[in-house]
Amino acid sequence: MKIEIEENKHLRRPDWLKARIPSGENYARLREIIGKQKLHTVCEEARCPNMGECWNHGTATFMILGDICTRSCGFCAVKTGKPTGLDAQEPYRVADAVRQLGVRHAVITSVNRDELYDGGAQIFAETIRQIRITAPATKVEVLIPDFKGEEIALNIVLDAFPDILNHNTETVPRLYPSVRPQANYKRSLELLDRSKRRGFSTKTGLMLGIGERIEEVVEVMKDLRNINCDILTLGQYLQPSKEHLPVDRFVHPDEFKMLKETGLRIGFRHVESGPLVRSSYHAENQAQ
Repeated sequence: MKIEIEENKHLRRPDWLKARIPSGENYARLREIIGKQKLHTVCEEARCPNMGECWNHGTATFMILGDICTRSCGFCAVKTGKPTGLDAQEPYRVADAVRQLGVRHAVITSVNRDELYDGGAQIFAETIRQIRITAPATKVEVLIPDFKGEEIALNIVLDAFPDILNHNTETVPRLYPSVRPQANYKRSLELLDRSKRRGFSTKTGLMLGIGERIEEVVEVMKDLRNINCDILTLGQYLQPSKEHLPVDRFVHPDEFKMLKETGLRIGFRHVESGPLVRSSYHAENQAQ
């Protein structure tokens, strides 16, 4: 599904949203390893503004289960379509890349694979297990889809014991029909709640500047604390292309600071909040 939207030409990106062009020795090394292993990263697929900084520090968020998503979220740059096949060797290659890079905290995410009976949960679990074998000192964070609410699929991932269970709420309930048309706000909360009740550290993230009101964001934060979610990330939405949802506003750093203080006050263990923050930005520090 393509969303035909006219670009908002009145909004110019402010100085606080400028990121460096990816470069550096570690960036080149990581790119070479990922290329040789035929892997995908959400950094590239989602056009993350922090790719230069993170890659130059030798960290990346690996995207498994291919690079074609079965959903058509209004904000996401990942390709939408019908995926072909499943790569059973992918977990081994991801684990080997983690070992070569000396990653201390690996983040594993994926496209949605709604056509699979388990949504790809077994590939997630096997990736966790292989990293444990190949790089036992590495912490593993998984950023998972909602698996259409299937508790069996979630349990497959949890039974592999990730260090952090991450699932992004993305936006406020009112905007789900345009931002996440095939997702469900209550379903996402339920996934995080189930994970927490099983004893896992939980994490989620929201985009700002996509049409939400600040009071709605605070209400979502309260919903997340009601299910004892531990870690929250808040960042600025950036329109990947003219076919995606437009930026409603550029949120000032002072507002991000205020929301961080609010989040800590209502009980989050950690809140990463700022214009360039993304779900896996400074993930190792968040976990600590």
